Amino acid sequence: MATLLRVLLLVMGVACVAIGVFHFLLGIDSVPGEGSAGATVDSRERYYGAIFAGYGLAWIWVARQTPIRAAAVRWLAGIFLLGGVGRLLSLARYGPPHWFQTVLTVLELALPPVYLWLATADERRAASG
Repeated sequence: MATLLRVLLLVMGVACVAIGVFHFLLGIDSVPGEGSAGATVDSRERYYGAIFAGYGLAWIWVARQTPIRAAAVRWLAGIFLLGGVGRLLSLARYGPPHWFQTVLTVLELALPPVYLWLATADERRAASG
């Protein structure tokens, strides 16, 4: 269980760093339909890209801890879930986004419970052993 959790944490971290760097480097060109949004949205996109890369580094840092701290996993998974809830709010207010963002919404709502379950199981295993 701990190995699976560690691998998933690392995958999540690397993916977030890669996505963050992609958005940081490409700005509005990294988002479908945003190409004509202008300097303000480009600035925001690059800022959020840097923040998201840092978020990915936090996932990697947690994955490298021994034992893995379940509380840290819960915080990171909760933030990820909150992002998915934000997308649902946007969907309710403005309608469906680009199809790829719909896929991301599903991942942002489905993965946090998996991380929470694995972190709790690993925490219990460590406490009993």
